[in-house]
Amino acid sequence: MSTPASIARHPVHPILVAFPIGLWVFSVAADLIFQFGWGATAWKDVAFYALGGGIVCAVLAAIPGFTDFLSITDPRVRRVGVAHMVANLIGLLLFAVSFWLRWVDTVGFLPAAFSIFGLVALIVGGWLGGELVYVHNMGVTPARESSRSQSSTSRRRIA
Repeated sequence: MSTPASIARHPVHPILVAFPIGLWVFSVAADLIFQFGWGATAWKDVAFYALGGGIVCAVLAAIPGFTDFLSITDPRVRRVGVAHMVANLIGLLLFAVSFWLRWVDTVGFLPAAFSIFGLVALIVGGWLGGELVYVHNMGVTPARESSRSQSSTSRRRIA
């Protein structure tokens, strides 16, 4: 099933989610480097800015994601979509709290803890997003009949 938020038949949401995921994972890594004393205090700043960039990118990625969600008609797939959206919103909220704690200059491990829990929520949301794509074919346009017959012929030759 193709999605309405596409450019040249490529869904936009999966393209954009790479940015907040990468920034948030890097933010947690920078937090751990700082918290365990493996690096200078600059790592605390790196975590802060990566966290903020991830929040902005997540909001941008959510726009085509929500557009795609609105196009789901199958109730079973829609439930998975709701769970995906809720898990990612919880992750976004946890990362936003972590960002705010840093903004008001909270010291200690608390901001990093919120980021780690945000990462856990992000993993759950990513798992559910993978289910939408790989189990329920969201964002996947079925191959044309000629493409299917060619690929099955190629597989027979290889085997």
